Amino acid sequence: MSNYAIGDLQGCYRELQELLTTISFDRKKDVLWLCGDLVNRGPDSLNCMLYLYSIRDSCKIVLGNHDIHLIAVSDSIRKKSTKDTFGDVLKSPKRKELIDWLKTCPLHNIEKIITEDGEKEFVMTHAGIPHHWTKEDLIKNSNELSGYLESKNSNTFLEYVFGDEPNHPDECRTPEEKMRLNLNYLTRMRFYNSDGSINLKYKGKVEAAPGDLKPWFEHELKIMNQDTHLLFGHWAALNGHTAKQNITALDTGCAWGNKLTAMRLEDLSVFSCDKLN
Repeated sequence: MSNYAIGDLQGCYRELQELLTTISFDRKKDVLWLCGDLVNRGPDSLNCMLYLYSIRDSCKIVLGNHDIHLIAVSDSIRKKSTKDTFGDVLKSPKRKELIDWLKTCPLHNIEKIITEDGEKEFVMTHAGIPHHWTKEDLIKNSNELSGYLESKNSNTFLEYVFGDEPNHPDECRTPEEKMRLNLNYLTRMRFYNSDGSINLKYKGKVEAAPGDLKPWFEHELKIMNQDTHLLFGHWAALNGHTAKQNITALDTGCAWGNKLTAMRLEDLSVFSCDKLN
């Protein structure tokens, strides 16, 4: 049995199948960890969702910002953008079944795995984990968001969780604002401003960032200890590099013409598939 963590699919179904062939994936014994953004930007969101739904018992999936956007569009909370490429999902007769399933997917996954270097605790979210959160904070805040998304009142929840503000915990005046910030931490975060607020505007390379911006993983993270390994996607401009031994960026920009990447957690071996034309 092997565990494979895979970067943002974003509708790249052919590349997913090629990558699974490369790693000789066996759904009867192997497990796929998907770091979110299953849909959008790529050409085949529906087949990505249908396939993952068919093997859902062999998957550990966390939601990304594009997945939550799809849910909101499907539930008529947000309008479909001209850049959105998940129209195939919206037109599918299985739309409700797939959207209802997405709503049950969590925003984090934590599991201990025996690796070549002993037991490690792998923690996966889509975008990252704020530096001031402990593991207990992550579990509490993530589960609170998931509870609302799974509830009968999910539409009310989706109506207030989109937006860039507030971007600092001290600015949260209501429970709704706190949940919006927490969702942004988990699904949209890349950089902090010098005052400790998150910057949701700049999405590029670290070396080209304005001088006052600092990647979230460059801060001292309360969740980290010597046996913790963080996994995240979302940030294609990193191209899989954080320069941190126990923090792995999985998104290598397949939807943008680069690669789809998987990492085997037992030995940290990396496998990739080029974008297929």
